[in-house]
Amino acid sequence: MSIRTLDDLLAEGVSGRRVLVRADLNVPLDKQTGDITDHDSASAPQGGTPDGVRIADDGRIRAVLPTLSALTGAGAKVVVCSHLGRPKGTPDPKFSLSPVAGRLGELLGARVHFATDTVGESARSTVDALADGEVALLENLRFNKGETSKDDTERGAFADELAAFGDAYVDDAFGAVHRKHASVHDVPARLPHVAGRLVLREVEVLSRLTGEPERPYVVVLGGSKVSDKLAVIEALLPTVDRLLIGGGMCFTFLKAQGHEVGSSLLEEEMVETCRSLLERSEGKIMLPVDVVAADAFAPDAAHDTVPADGIPSKRVGLDIGPETVAGFAAALKGARTIFWNGPMGVFEMPAFAHGTRGIAETIAKSEAFTVVGGGDSAAAVRALGLDESSFGHISTGGGASLEYLEGKTLPGIAALEN
Repeated sequence: MSIRTLDDLLAEGVSGRRVLVRADLNVPLDKQTGDITDHDSASAPQGGTPDGVRIADDGRIRAVLPTLSALTGAGAKVVVCSHLGRPKGTPDPKFSLSPVAGRLGELLGARVHFATDTVGESARSTVDALADGEVALLENLRFNKGETSKDDTERGAFADELAAFGDAYVDDAFGAVHRKHASVHDVPARLPHVAGRLVLREVEVLSRLTGEPERPYVVVLGGSKVSDKLAVIEALLPTVDRLLIGGGMCFTFLKAQGHEVGSSLLEEEMVETCRSLLERSEGKIMLPVDVVAADAFAPDAAHDTVPADGIPSKRVGLDIGPETVAGFAAALKGARTIFWNGPMGVFEMPAFAHGTRGIAETIAKSEAFTVVGGGDSAAAVRALGLDESSFGHISTGGGASLEYLEGKTLPGIAALEN
């Protein structure tokens, strides 16, 4: 794989040039007071976020700072574009990137000029007014149908408009490289293009996992559904030494072993598939031996720890139990490479966060090369107040990292290859 990098672009000189940066600023927003749809998106860049909106986790914003700082420091006129949420191809105030513009400005220590549309009059005037070393953020890419269109002509027309804002293109949105979207797949064909600092680091790290990882190689998978992780389980089984499974997906595996799982999350149509995986795993798959079962899916629900093969019929499993945490920790001890994707329980509720915390702390203390596979796992690290520097790498793209490990061609990476 041959990809030009940000350093290559900087060596050519970017002072006075417009550089279009595709970032992944798809951060979670929380409503504090009022209604988030009431804010005036044009006012956010003056500093801070609009009234009533709080960025719950700014990890993805911080992840793109090295690339943006390098470009502004070299005198580029930086035009940032990103998506947020899943609007239906039309402007929707609750998905505005204006809160992100405010936070990005705070982190960069300089005002970020915000365009209230993506390729319209506001975008054109905002980009035209940029001075060397300044940054503009365009409104949500997904407010335009062309961004996600499956029609090549429609997507290409939108890519033409975006590309007009840049003399060069930098992809630093690893969380979106598995999408065949205009800003990821089509714009690079229209401009000189390079990989940003984040994308390059993500590819380097995941290449270590798919190449010859140092052994023992242990993978921890959690999250809700087996169906979401089936392809990566199939891809990983031949290469890993142990595969530890927790989270909601573990109950379908437990059912495949013949255990009752009460009212826990269950994909009945995946039971036979899980049974087959267990038979073919040669003992590599490790499942919970105890779970925290509750009367209801609620933060204050009555709960206790029960054996994994003895979940009461009307109770729901919401976390792995302490014996499982100890067993998983023992399996992780001595590992030289660890990949973790997916929480062990409903970590957003403090009563059911102990399993995720226990596994995360074990991984953080490990001497192995450790990779957190983005998504909810990365969010859990930050939500639980763990030291991010304790992990070898925290990915910004859960879906993208899984598809990379599956061996799939990622449209955004393919578009950057020479």
